[in-house]
Amino acid sequence: MEIKEIQASQTWQIRHEVMWPDQPFEFVQLEEDNSGFHFGVFDEDKLVSIVSCFIEGKEMQFRKLATLEEYQGKGIASCLLKYIFEFAKSRDLKRVWCNARSNKKLFYEKFGMNDTFKTFVKADQEFTIMEIMLF
Repeated sequence: MEIKEIQASQTWQIRHEVMWPDQPFEFVQLEEDNSGFHFGVFDEDKLVSIVSCFIEGKEMQFRKLATLEEYQGKGIASCLLKYIFEFAKSRDLKRVWCNARSNKKLFYEKFGMNDTFKTFVKADQEFTIMEIMLF
């Protein structure tokens, strides 16, 4: 497995297949994609997991962390999450946050992220804002 920086357009198929299969393909194409950093995990030449990161000031939001179903449960997303935390530290950022699906909250807590208890609903999915402070 290898983590590499990728183009935004390379994330769209996995975003759609894993996160929003019932939505139109355009639903996963973010307006801000061109201003972000996108990372992918490759198993040989196959892209199997992705995440997109957006920096504003001293903060970074990561979005659309997704792994193909047949590769889930193997620690791939965990490696990718650790990678982007190091990426944020290397840029001297102070806070990393995400809009996590509420049913995935425990996953993020394993990495020291805290629930802010700020919740919202999008396309019938409940989300909570998770964050970690970096020093």
